[in-house]
Order: sequence, then C-alpha cells, then structure tokens
Amino acid sequence: MTTGFSSSSCRFADYFVICGLDTETGLEPDELSGENFDQSPLRRTFKSKVLAHYPENVEWSPFDQDAVGMLCMPKGLSFRTQADSREPQFHSFIITREDGSRTYGFALTFYEEVTSKQICSAMQTLYHMHNAEQYDILHMPSATPTGIEDSHGLLQASPSISRLQRFNSYDITRDTLYVSKCICLMAPMAFPQACRKVLEQLHQAVSSAQPPPLPLESYIFNVLYEVPLPPPGRSLKFLGVYSPVVCQRPSTSELPLFEFPLGDMFQLLGVENVLQLFTCALLEIQILLYSQHYQRLMTVAESITTLMFPFQWQHVYVPILPASLLHFLDAPVPYLMGLHSNGQDDRSKLELPQEANLCFVDIDNHLLELPEDLPQFPNKLEFIQEISEALMAFGIPPEGDLQRGEGMAKLKGFRACDVVSDRRNGNLAGSPLSSYLLKENETIARLQALVKRTGLDVKESPSSNKDLKLQCDEDELRMHQLNIRVREIFANRFTQMFADYEVFVIQSSQDKDSWFSNREQMQNFDKASFLSDQPEPYLPFLSRFLETQTFASFIDSKILCHNEEDKEHALRVFDARVDKVRMLNVRTPTLRTSMYQKCTTVDEAEKAIEMRLSKIDHTALHPHLLDMKIGQGRYEPGFFPRLQSDVLSAGPTSNKWTKRSAPAQWRRKDRQKQHAEHLYLDNDQREKYIQEARNLGTTIRQPKLSNLSPSVIAQTNWKFVEGLLKECRNKTKRMLVEKMGREAVELGHGEGSITGVEENTLIASLCDLLERIWSHGLQVKQTASHSTSSKGFIHDSERRRSDAGSALPPLKVSLIQDVRHIQNIGEIKTDVGKARAWVRLSMEKKLLSRHLKQLLSDQELTKKLYKRYAFLRCDDEKEQFLYHLLSFNAVDYFCFTNVFTTIMIPYHVVVIPSKKLGGSMFTANPWICVSGELSETGVLQIPKNTLEITFECQNLGKLTTVQMGHDNSGLYAKWLVECVVVRNEITGHTYKFPCGRWLGKGVDDGSLERILVGELMTPSSENEERLCRTPPLQQSPGMIRRLVAISPNSKPKLNTGQIQEGVGEAINGIVKHFHKPEKERGSLTLLLCGEGGLVWALEQVFQHGFKSPRLFKSVFIWDFLEKAQTHFESLEQREMVQDENWQTNTRTFCRFMRAINSTPRNIGKDGKFQMLVCLGARDHLLHHWIALLADCPITGQMYEDSALIKDHTLVNSLIRVLQTLQEFNITLEASLVKGIGI
Repeated sequence: MTTGFSSSSCRFADYFVICGLDTETGLEPDELSGENFDQSPLRRTFKSKVLAHYPENVEWSPFDQDAVGMLCMPKGLSFRTQADSREPQFHSFIITREDGSRTYGFALTFYEEVTSKQICSAMQTLYHMHNAEQYDILHMPSATPTGIEDSHGLLQASPSISRLQRFNSYDITRDTLYVSKCICLMAPMAFPQACRKVLEQLHQAVSSAQPPPLPLESYIFNVLYEVPLPPPGRSLKFLGVYSPVVCQRPSTSELPLFEFPLGDMFQLLGVENVLQLFTCALLEIQILLYSQHYQRLMTVAESITTLMFPFQWQHVYVPILPASLLHFLDAPVPYLMGLHSNGQDDRSKLELPQEANLCFVDIDNHLLELPEDLPQFPNKLEFIQEISEALMAFGIPPEGDLQRGEGMAKLKGFRACDVVSDRRNGNLAGSPLSSYLLKENETIARLQALVKRTGLDVKESPSSNKDLKLQCDEDELRMHQLNIRVREIFANRFTQMFADYEVFVIQSSQDKDSWFSNREQMQNFDKASFLSDQPEPYLPFLSRFLETQTFASFIDSKILCHNEEDKEHALRVFDARVDKVRMLNVRTPTLRTSMYQKCTTVDEAEKAIEMRLSKIDHTALHPHLLDMKIGQGRYEPGFFPRLQSDVLSAGPTSNKWTKRSAPAQWRRKDRQKQHAEHLYLDNDQREKYIQEARNLGTTIRQPKLSNLSPSVIAQTNWKFVEGLLKECRNKTKRMLVEKMGREAVELGHGEGSITGVEENTLIASLCDLLERIWSHGLQVKQTASHSTSSKGFIHDSERRRSDAGSALPPLKVSLIQDVRHIQNIGEIKTDVGKARAWVRLSMEKKLLSRHLKQLLSDQELTKKLYKRYAFLRCDDEKEQFLYHLLSFNAVDYFCFTNVFTTIMIPYHVVVIPSKKLGGSMFTANPWICVSGELSETGVLQIPKNTLEITFECQNLGKLTTVQMGHDNSGLYAKWLVECVVVRNEITGHTYKFPCGRWLGKGVDDGSLERILVGELMTPSSENEERLCRTPPLQQSPGMIRRLVAISPNSKPKLNTGQIQEGVGEAINGIVKHFHKPEKERGSLTLLLCGEGGLVWALEQVFQHGFKSPRLFKSVFIWDFLEKAQTHFESLEQREMVQDENWQTNTRTFCRFMRAINSTPRNIGKDGKFQMLVCLGARDHLLHHWIALLADCPITGQMYEDSALIKDHTLVNSLIRVLQTLQEFNITLEASLVKGIGI
C-alpha cells in the first residue's frame, strides 16, 4: 500500500540507479543465491553491483546500496548468447525500513553485449571445466584433461555429450555473449505505469539507431529534480524521451493511491483463490507467494495488502525475497513474502520450514495451499458474485485465465458492456465470457445463469463518452477503472461489517505516556459486545480477526486521533464512509443483519479518475540541455552509458519549475502530510509509538537487507526467540484473564466478556503459536512440518517410556496414551489436525506443560531435529515457556470435549453401594443410563457381582444425569446406593452422581429407579503431582456439599429465613444461566435437580411444618399432593368451582399429577415430586400451583400452624420469586421427563 511514504521530498523520484557487471572485479559466483554448480555456466548466477546512482544521497531517504542492489537484480547477473531470448523485463520492488516507512523501486532489466575479452575468456574456461565434469560423470575417469579440449573427441565419445555441447554451450569464436543490466528509479510513491514508461523510453533511446533529441542526462535530470509529485486530487504530465507521461493522485477523500493492475491478480488466481488469500492476510497467516516473474510477486502482494483498506499489514513484508535471505522463511512470525521460482523445480522440491500455518500461492500455476480451519469470509458467495460481475464487465473471467497471457491478448480491448451494446450480438453464448466460465464451478455456474438472465446489465462506462479527451491510453484508463471498481467493492465490505465499530472502541482516560506504558495490559475494543451484535455466520471469521495485530493497530490509531486533523488518511476516509452508511441505516436499518449490501460508490470514484486524466492539472518543466562540457553526453548505440555524475549530482539552483507546476503551499502541506503519515505526534512520541506498537505482536518488523553477516543473522534469530517468548506470555495471560474473568462471573463477581467462539479462537491462536515455536529452527531436511517433528519426538519418547509404570486404578498420566487416543480418531485426517487435537486434549487434562516438558527432555533428539538457534534449544526461554503454559492448570477448559463432538469415547462406570448396608445379598439386575449435554447412552446392564462397566459411545459432552435402577427380581431386591462415578477414559474427567437412597419396593419411597444429577470431581492433591507448582484447587464456598441423609425424617430442619434464602439462590442461579451467552451456559439440570437446586428448595418449602402422623411410616410430599389432587377433582365433580382461573389451574395440576402417576417408570415418590417441579418450571405453572395448594383445606390438615405454606406473606413472596422464571424458555433434558407425554 502507498501509506507510510518515507519521503519528505515532493520530487517524483529520489534516485536513478544503474546495476550490472563490474568488469574490474570480473565474474564472482553468487553463493548466497544458492544456485547449483551442476548447471551450465550460462544458467548460473553471478554477483551484480550497483555501478552508479544519482544523486549520491538525499537527506530524507538515505541510499541503501545493498538493498537496492539485491532487489534490482534479485538473482544476480545472468548471461545469454545470441540464441537466447533477450526481451527487457520490468519489475517493481519495495524497501520497508525498520520504522515501517517505504521506498518503491522500479527496475528495467535488459541485455547488453559483453565487450570485455577477459569476461568472455572466463566464460569459455568455465564451460570447459563444466563439460569436463559432465564427461567424467558419464564416462568414469577414462578421459584426460587434454583429450577434453579436443571437441571432436568429445563428440565421438557420447551422444549425450554432443547434445550437451550443441544446446548448452558457449564458444568464444562463434557466439556473442550478452549480460543483464538494470536501470532503476527509486521513488517515494508508487507510480509503476509512469516509471515503466520513463525507463522503457530511456532504454529505447540507447537501443535505437537514431540518437535521442537530447543527451540522456537531460531526461534523467528532469525526472529527478524538475518533476514534482502530483498534489492530492490532481494530475501531472511530464515528458519522457519520446512521448509524454501522465500520472494522477487521488484526493484526500478518496481511497489511497494504488496503480498496480488488480486485474492481473484476478487473471492469475481467480476470484475464489484471491478471496481465500485475502482471508489469510487478514488473519495474519504466513503467506508465501511463488512465481517465475518478479512483477507478478509484487503485483499480488501489493494488491492483497491494498484490498485490506482501511487495515494495514503489520508484519514482515518482502514481496521479492532475495536468494540471500532465504533463511527468513524460518521466521516464526506472520509474514508476506515472495519467492522466485526458476521454473524448473516443482512444488514438491521446495522445502519449507513450516507448512501447518502457511498459505502457499503458486501464482504461475493458479494454485493455493491453505492452512486448515480457515474460516469463511462473511457473505462469501454474494461477495464473489459482486466481484465477478465487476471483472466480467472488463472481460476477465471470474475463475481466472488458465491460459494466462494468450487470453490477455484476446481480451485486451474487450469490455462486456461493448458486447451488450452491440446490437448484432443476438446471443451471448458465443462471447469470450461463456467460453471462460468453468462449468464445474458452482458459483461460476450461478453467475453464468445470472449473465444470461440479465443480459449483463453493465452501465455504459463514462470512458465511452467521446467528449472526454483522454491524456492516457485506453489500456491505462481501463486498468484505473477496474482497480477502483474492485477496491470500492472490497472497501464497502468493511464499511458494512464495521459500520458501528466506533461504539465499541474503549477510549483511554490516561495521558498518552501512561497509555503507551500500559498498552499491553489494556483492552482497547469491547470484543465480546461487538461479536454479540454480529450475525452468527460472521463469528468464526470476526472472532479471529479481532485478535490480530492488524485490527489492534487500527483501533490504536483510532484512540490516538482525537480530532479529524490528527487522523491518518486511511482512517479519515474510512470514518467518513462509515458515517454515510450509518446515516443511510437510520432510514433503512440493515445493520447487524447478514443481508448483503452492494457497493454504490463506484461511479463517483470512476468519474473522479476520468476527470483527472482528461484534464491535466499540472505540467512539469520540459527536459532541456544541461550545462555539460563539450564531448559529454555522447554514447555508443546498444550500450547504456555511465552518465556524467557532475551534472546529475545536484538539482537546479533556482526552483523555477515549482512556480510553473504548483504553488509552494501544496508542496509544503504534502510534505507535512507524508511526514506524519503514521501518527500525528511529535517525533519522539512517534518513534516511541512505532516501537511500542510493533513490539506488541512481533519483535522483528522487517529483515534488514544491507548487512548479512553471521552475527546479524544470529541477532535476528535471537530477536525471534525473544518475540516468541513474549507472545507466549501475552497469550497465556490473555487467556487466563478471560477464563478467570468468566469463572468469577459464575461466582457472582463482575461482568462476563468472553464467548464460546472467542475461547475457541484463543485456543486456535495458541495452537498456531505452538506450531511456530515447534518449527522455528527446524532442520528442513529432516521433516517438512511441525506436526511430523512432534510425532518424531513422541515416537522416540515412546521407546524410552512405554515400559514405565503398570496399569493402576487411577487413570495413568501417559503422553503416549494421549497420542494414541488422538491417532485412533478417524475423523481427524491430517498431521496438523492431530497435533492441534492433542494440544486441546492436553489442555483439558491440565497436562500441556508436563507433556511438552517430557517431549523436550530428550536432548539428543532435539539436537538432531533443530538448529542451534532454535527456540526449543534455548534452555532458559524454554523453561519460561513451559512455566507460562503451566498457568493454564489454574482453570478448567473443555476445549477437546466441546469441539470433537462426534468421536467415540470410552467411559468407565462404577456403582458404589452403601458400606453399612452392603449390597452382597442384593439379587436384582441393575441397569444404568448416562446422559450428557450432547446425547445419552440408552439402558446399559451392569454385572451385579462387580458393579462396574466400561463401554464406548459417541461423545456425550459434559455429563449431566445418570438414571439407574433394577428389575426387582430375586429374593432380596433392595439396594442402598451411595453414589455412581463415571469417568471419561480419554480426558480423565470424573463425574460423581450422589444418591444416598434405597432402590426397592417397600423401602424409602418405594422407588425402583432414580435420576441422579452429577458434578465434575476436582482431582485430589495427593495423586495430582502434576499441579506441583500451583496450590491444589479449593472447593469454592458456594458449592459446599449438602449431605443427603438416608431417611427423609432425619434431614436437618431449616428455619423459614434459610428456606427463603435457598429458594432465592436456586431461582437466581437459573436467571443467571439464561443471561449468559448460549454457548457459555452450564447444565440447567444441575440448577433444577442438583444440590441447592430448585427441586431441593421447594422440597424444603413443603417439608417445613409437615406433620408425620405415624411413628414408623414416613409420609412424603407426594402423599400430600395426591390428597390435594383428590380434593380438587371431587370439587370439580360436585361443580363447586370458584372462578375460571382457579378452574384452569386445578385442571392443569390434576392433569400433570395423573400423567406422572400413570408413567410406566418406577421412580418413587421423591422422583415424582422432582418430575412435577421440572414440568411446572418448564410450563411456567409453579407459582399458580403454590397459590392453589396454600388455599387447599388438605394443607390445614397435614401442616402445623407455623408451616411456611400457611403463612400468606411468605407464600406471596414465594409466588413473586417463582414468577421471575416466566420470561425464560426452559428446556428439560430427556432423562428428566422420560415416559411423560405432556
């Protein structure tokens, strides 16, 4: 993108550079480019040099000779003979300084004849040596060096050698040798089309037979010193050697300057691939572009980052990675880099350090390799359709042009609107459009249908208006029109998605200095509230995007800009658009819906460009003769000369051209604007901010191209290690604060601020960090991806540890066992997926730090797999890293159970009978049914001799209830059960379901089955040495177990105050449950039927003051309810009905009582009471029933006068409390209402 200009200059270009072969130093092989010496000398690369640059230096943009030399000719010098193609090649490049400012380079590489006899002889000698080596390989040491020089002998020796000489040779007597040379313009802003024209005309001047009208120095002096940058919103014309050059710059209210052809990227990759690549860039996934053409690498990189408006890529950005910097692919930070392909090696030969979290883009072959779990961009299909319509209007097929190049020529002058307006075209079927549409692509097929149906309703472009006399050629105008159309569509997406983002920005009350120093600890955006307002389909993408450095920097700049003048250009333009959308939304509210809003700003933006190109605002001073000595400025045709440095080293003494081109005022303003492009602060503050902001996400911003000594490379790698550790510290801290914040909310403290989607995102970003740590410094030859290296570790460890420890009753802590569990999950197909599942499982088991420590304890293996500088070989940092991960043991994650919902999991169930009244005489056959948040098992028979069973079934989720009972067979079918324990054999989570009641006829409440509600057990500290560094988890005070006594009569008696408090707490728990985000709610069954739940609370209400008539027989609440039912039914039969409401309430009460009594289940009287309370809560009837029962005569008979149910004030307050449940939609778990048809 063209933000962050380095220059306070207002010149069009800062430097003119010539690179090529230095005949004085001769041929130097370029070892850093990694070329193979098996290749013939003509195919090898040699070091190029910066031969000259003019002027020597400018203060606002110091000349970086190493970087410019590397990027002008990234592969060094190349040689050709007259038999090879020698077409000039243009490419652009970018130099990003450590402070984020940028300089653009535009280079034209062409071939010149080598006139130096020494160089030609050296090439001949290299060929003799090369051919000798080839001959030795084919014919083992039979040939002698003298024999090799005899070409006839060689030709007879072998047909393969003859071919080698004929097609791959250089003969000094027969061949003309050519070498590459490069001329380059360095500029503060990117005007690739204009710079290309300037360079091509300069090259044409030296390659044509006729000399140019003026010496070359005149044109170069003109472009360096006399051509200004066009002011914002204006166009500028200046003269090249043969024809005028026009460039234009958007105004401050338009999208930032961008002149690379977006159409080329869509042509090369297709809309679908571009959108996937765009998503990867937004989510800061490492991106590696791969192509034979430097200009393609630059075009794709610049296009993708430009389309991110208003956001800016914040990380390492090297669109053309010189061969000498290949070690940068090892960087464990997000990057966007371009790698040059030699066109011979296929993708499989390219060894990359890490591929788990890499987006690999093979531009020339229309290919994308994406990381796993890439979320879909919101409204993807509609977005693709809108982009495709824009492309088809310019004759670009949405799936890209698979013939790249041929199609370009055919479509060059083609626009779909011309086809539509052409009356002779009766049918579109034969047009170039349909022939390019791929039939098998569903999206494209839909678009094709749309085209046929609408006849492609493309508005006639203003360019066809003959009144506008254009100052640039038709192709250039079409490029500008397509660019602005596509960019407006992309910008409109973000305007719609973030239309109300300002509401969620958390403005700091601190001054700027305190803000900078506390930046890491501060939340600058209310993510949870923003996400809760978004449509569900947007969440997977948005929840990850909000975690990026890209988004954080955008919000930071928003916080630091207190008024319009302070704002960066991109932010100002975006905010203006957002305001417009919000005003529209007042009239037609579409915010917060996933309804797709098409872009409406295209025509206006196109018109602005066309106006600038048809009416030129400024014309620069024309090139003129310079004050040169006689004889200067002459040159030999076909050779680009060394220019006269004395006339090019300084600009004109009087600045006449400034008056002619533009008032000094705009130059001054422009300089200020560019200078303060990052932040409008004074210099010290800006520097401080830039460093602070960059250090947050990554410690290294940009590879320094100038110094490549081993010490610098080592220092760079050390920065990476430090950066990874810092990122690990920040991530663990963020995750703990979020998680503990939520758990504090569950205990009634503060506000919740995290959603399930967000938790998942945080864990995914932790996996990404672990992948980057694992692949930093990995020996590429050993293995290709981090997960494979992890597996290497695991298997090696397995050999050393698998024999240790025998099977014990508690679940064995075993890294190997956990890995095997993951390998047995058939649903996970890839290594990366398995590695991530293993991380999730280890986090859930609170073993992540311990397992990784075990993996890394094998020093030999670490040395074998990793280079010395790798993170995993830095002992202190590794220790700190494991310590940070250990802090996760303080909180409970269910990140494995909740994500892998369809996998098969083994469960182990143990029924524990009462020790006092042992079940040794028990003769019936017990059964059990386990239910969880995801599903239930169905009835499972339990062997009565062992009372335990292991079974496998689909993931049940967090366990909620156990139904258990027996078939009442045999002589002694009475069973006193203390509790049931169920353990998930993969995650180790153990749930305890307390019972403490009899199952059997004629004992307790006569129940043959009970529904038990479970709780997750916390591990006891003595067998939990894995928590060695953190104190054992304490039971939270609110969860003190209320012991269930065996006989209902011996239960502790509570007073009315305690009972009211119990009811209040139970209702409060349910209300809080429904106020949480849906994905964060715990078990409602626990709140209804668990200890201290609603059933327990109402049980206390009905037991208070309850008369027990006989000494040896217990009377249950259900007995009272049945008597009340009989009373109500008899009143109805005698037609003694009070009013309609009363009649409705008694009828529903009696209907529910009958339904529960007629159920085939043997659930006992307390079980029936539980069922009645649950159904009453579900249908919002409890408060009606309490009112009925309080007025019922039966209550008078069965309760003492002091009973709560007889106190009208207390009953009324109870009814009011129960009425609060009316607004909630309570859904009951199937196990609670089995067998009831209501």
